[in-house]
Amino acid sequence: MANQLHVQVVAVEEKVWSGEAEMVVARTVEGELGVLPGHAPLLGLLKEPSQVRVKLAGGEQLTYDVAGGFLSVDADGVTVLAESATPATPDAH
Repeated sequence: MANQLHVQVVAVEEKVWSGEAEMVVARTVEGELGVLPGHAPLLGLLKEPSQVRVKLAGGEQLTYDVAGGFLSVDADGVTVLAESATPATPDAH
């Protein structure tokens, strides 16, 4: 089993991010889903609006605000295809 996922975050107009990650967490209409290497293939409808979190090696995490779209998991990795995907901004306190 591979220890990394190939992940692509794609919006309708552009590829937002692509690279290797340890885990992807996304909220689908059926609930929150964590995807690790070796996950069974699936296609999920993303909850709108929601966030997709990409956990990188070394503990870094990328978070994207997404509107609409799908999460696809297959042998090649994970693809998030969203109507829009923008880097999330930290909450201002």
